[in-house]
Amino acid sequence: MTLLRMLYPMMFALTLCIASSASSTVLYNEATAGDLSGSGLSPTSLGVLSPGSNQILGSTGNVGGTDRDYFSISVPNGYFLAALIELPGTQSGGPLDVSFIGLEEGPQLTLPPNTTTAAGLLGWWHYSPANINSNLLTLMSVRSQGSSGFSVPLHPGTYTFWVQDFSPGTFAYAFDLQVIPEPATAALTLLALAACALSTRRRSHRSLLG
Repeated sequence: MTLLRMLYPMMFALTLCIASSASSTVLYNEATAGDLSGSGLSPTSLGVLSPGSNQILGSTGNVGGTDRDYFSISVPNGYFLAALIELPGTQSGGPLDVSFIGLEEGPQLTLPPNTTTAAGLLGWWHYSPANINSNLLTLMSVRSQGSSGFSVPLHPGTYTFWVQDFSPGTFAYAFDLQVIPEPATAALTLLALAACALSTRRRSHRSLLG
């Protein structure tokens, strides 16, 4: 087993810790940026995610019709999408499974709103306040009702999300998409930093000795 493979789990945990503790960035806020697209075939493009925290704040519900939100994001090369954290303040319409988030690979969400199957989705979940501070990606990754399932973290690429709540009223949601370096990249970066620090320490030691 190579040194890199031995370091892989440790580096992944470390980089996830770094990402989760980084300063939060609001990627999109419906309250100020306007309503997200209601069409899966033309979702709101939120562009390339930045390393660390990328928060999406919105609302859904049923007021004269179901308010569906669709948005697409891209995970840059050399990075993973490690987590989709449900943030405090996220609401649900009631005790029934009515708050829904789905995920499809690519720049569109091709399933029709009245679908009776999750075939075509990577994964989905009925979220609620009980999931606050949980990584929804882990919950969504399990195959269910025709979804293909996936491995966490998600590799570089473009992904489209579908969020909705069937209940009468308006319900806020807040998600944090956390992006981390690929463990191999992070390992090399830390090794380079360690080498640099060691070199600086040696130069400093020599100067003290004259």
